Amino acid sequence: MSRQKQAEEAIIPSTNPTAERDETEEAEKGDDSGFTFKSFLWHGGSNYDAWFSCASNQVAQVLLTLPYSFSQLGMLSGVIFQIFYGLLGSWTAYLISVLYVEYRSRKEKENVSFKNHVIQWFEVLDGLLGPYWKAIGLAFNCTFLLFGSVIQLIACASNIYYIDDKLDKRTWTYIFGACCATTVFIPSFHNYRIWSFLGLGMTTYTAWYMTIAAAVHGQAENVTHSGPTKLVLYFTGATNILYTFGGHAVTVEIMHAMWKPQKFKYIYFYATLYVFTLTIPSAATVYWAFGDKLLNQSNAIALLPRTGWRDLAVILMLIHQFITFGFACTPLYFVWEKVIGMHDTKSIFLRALSRLPVVIPIWFLAIIFPFFGPINSAVGALLVTFTVYIIPTVAHMLTYRSASARQNAVEKLPWFVPSWTAMYVVNVLVVVWVFVIGFGFGGWASLTNFIGQVGTFGLFAKCYQCPPKPVPGSNHTILHRN
Repeated sequence: MSRQKQAEEAIIPSTNPTAERDETEEAEKGDDSGFTFKSFLWHGGSNYDAWFSCASNQVAQVLLTLPYSFSQLGMLSGVIFQIFYGLLGSWTAYLISVLYVEYRSRKEKENVSFKNHVIQWFEVLDGLLGPYWKAIGLAFNCTFLLFGSVIQLIACASNIYYIDDKLDKRTWTYIFGACCATTVFIPSFHNYRIWSFLGLGMTTYTAWYMTIAAAVHGQAENVTHSGPTKLVLYFTGATNILYTFGGHAVTVEIMHAMWKPQKFKYIYFYATLYVFTLTIPSAATVYWAFGDKLLNQSNAIALLPRTGWRDLAVILMLIHQFITFGFACTPLYFVWEKVIGMHDTKSIFLRALSRLPVVIPIWFLAIIFPFFGPINSAVGALLVTFTVYIIPTVAHMLTYRSASARQNAVEKLPWFVPSWTAMYVVNVLVVVWVFVIGFGFGGWASLTNFIGQVGTFGLFAKCYQCPPKPVPGSNHTILHRN
């Protein structure tokens, strides 16, 4: 067969009979049940489902910490870093999607069927670059998702406390840990259709509530906007924003849930554009209203006046955090299932039972480290930098390092990149920037801030950053140091 003919076949992955059959079956499944209640809630694999999943997964509890980041960065730097890291995250998500399509195309030409198997990022690295890359991808991705799940639990306890403070945050963490454990019953991202839709709607409400409430409240008395004041705070805030737009550790799983994953290419970018309409107005307005007060309060909800609108925002955010917990945990469930040989099991109950050991360490870590603001920055600097930015970029460069690989690439260069030389220049700049600024300076700042929090409030804190409570029958208050 001529090289030209091979290249033509490589461009269209569906020329493989197995790929055609699997894709057709999935599409028919979606079409045949398109008007049933079960399909509406359960069977999602369209471009719109992927968009909702990407947008919903990007913004959850981190929405509440972005005003805190603005107080560290200042208004101008806060807006610039959001736009910059949003575009950077969209670029690396694009690279991941290209590598997924390349891997799947190669495997399907070998008559490998993925009908009962969910492809994950570490498997893409293994198939394209070998076992060492598989180990690196598995380690970083699983650790990132583990702490991402921990952050959701901590945020749940922190938020509900502002509605009902009869129980301390640690007790609320116990309760929400049990609630979030029910995500073991959701088989895959193919079944998150209604949850992704609702989750994004809830975050949209919360973001615009924060914007409007802060604007109506106006600037606090004697408000000051002194940021940035310290390098450690500046890079901590920048790294938290890097974490915000680094939510595509689940990109491969979302793509695999699509009926036609080749169409994913720019979906993450479109999702990011929508997320900008939520994160920039809310963070900027809350920072304008409260200024430096946010330096001592990583959860912006705590500074907004108690109203029914605020309570509704908290409740909706809690539900969304439950959904996001499932997003972060589901890839971990898949990995664990593959380790113990349960991934091909058709029984939802048996799979759910086998997944429970994944939830227990997440639950425990949320109780040990109850401060999700500093954890966001630490996870962003030490894990997101490699998992989401550096590893995909380097993997893309190595996969297409040879002339034959570039010539036979399934996905050709995007229209705005004129040549492979330009592609490599962009990728090298991404790696250098993220390694030096994100991992280097961001890691130093985040760890300094994180260690400071541990030293001040201690591990296993019962009620981190809780406001003082009045002592019954007296005019004095009890100060909650933890």
